[in-house]
This record gives sequence, C-alpha cells and structure tokens, in this order.
Amino acid sequence: MSKAMPLNSRAPAAQELSIGIEGMTCASCVARVEKALKKVPGVTGAEVNLATETARVTASRGTALEALLQAVEKAGYQARRAQEPTDVPSAEKSHGGMAVVTAAALSLPLMAPMLLELGGGHFMLPGWLQWLLATPVQFWLGARFYRAGWNAIKAGAGNMDLLVALGTSAAYGMSVYQLLAQGEVDMPHLYFEASAVVITLVLLGKWLEARAKRQTAAAIRALQALRPASDG
Repeated sequence: MSKAMPLNSRAPAAQELSIGIEGMTCASCVARVEKALKKVPGVTGAEVNLATETARVTASRGTALEALLQAVEKAGYQARRAQEPTDVPSAEKSHGGMAVVTAAALSLPLMAPMLLELGGGHFMLPGWLQWLLATPVQFWLGARFYRAGWNAIKAGAGNMDLLVALGTSAAYGMSVYQLLAQGEVDMPHLYFEASAVVITLVLLGKWLEARAKRQTAAAIRALQALRPASDG
C-alpha cells in the first residue's frame, strides 16, 4: 500500500505579484495583457485593472518578476514594478491640462468658421494658416498616439491610439495634398480642423481619465489609512 502524499507537497507554494502597466486604452488591451501574462511559465492567474493600470499575478514560487515585465513589454505596453496596487502611473500625470489648453487654443481658430456658419456668417481661414495651426497639434501634441500606435504594430496588435493616429493622419495628409495641388486660388476643402479637434478631444478625455484615477487612488489610500492597526 502506497503512502499518502503530504498535503504541503501536492502543489507548489504560490505567490502574488503586482506590476504597473502603462499604455492600455480599452478592454481589448486588458485581455491582451492578461493573455500575455498567463503564457509566462509558472503563472496560474492574472487580473488586470484598467482603471489603476495594475496587474495582480498569481504564480508559483520562483517565478521571476522580470519575466512578467518582459511579457508585458513584448505585448506592446510599458511595465514597471508596482509598489502599491493603487499607484497611478507617472505617465498619466504627464498628460496635464496644459497640453489640452494648448491644443484647444490652436484648434479653436480652425473651428471658428464652422461656428460662424451656424449664425449665417461666412469666413474661411487661408489654407497656409490652417496648416500652421494644425501641424503642432498633429505632430507635437499628438506624438503620443504615434508612439503608442507604433508599439501596437510591433506587437502585432491594434489599439485606440493607433486608430487616432491613422484617422487624423488621413485627414491631415489629404488636406496637405489638396493645399499643394490646388493652392489658394481654388480654395480647396480642407480637413485640418477635423484632425486637430479629434486629437484635442482625445487629449481632453485622457486628462479627465488621469484626474479621475488620481482622485480614486487618493480616496482608496485614505480608506486604507482608517483601518485599525492589528496587534498581529
């Protein structure tokens, strides 16, 4: 008769690891990161939180944190060590209101003719001036969408940033082509205002999202501070 296997030897001891993830924009990003983490040898479970941009990974003892970080990087996102599950990524804090205000200030003159038409007025900015206003929004303030979209392409995936980059680039590129082909004489129909306004609105959404994350994280920390200290 064979001996019974000791209970503590039936399964390897498990550990819980937390990592921070930057660059996620939607639920498909969450699913992609979870799938990448679960492929790491030793990982038995992974839960990704889009709001706090953190992942809680259950893995067997000996699973290296570096392997998890590399898996996330290979999936097209930025990974870091998370000190607290409620940490707000520093990258989100950089999407400040100043970028939104600058984008809005450059986009408003492009929208002005459309607003005047609602009141019966008719006014059109010169094509070269529209190009001058839209270019900083497209390639300076909107550079983050190109970077994130390129990372998604390298990972063989797609995300919202890639869609924003493709859509606004199509509108901007068509406008430049029309301007160079027809010049100011025929006053071609340009789409500079469309690309600039889309980028401005998405930046506004990113800023509001980051602000909400910081407030939520602060509230959670405040609740944790109210917990009574245990005597052990």
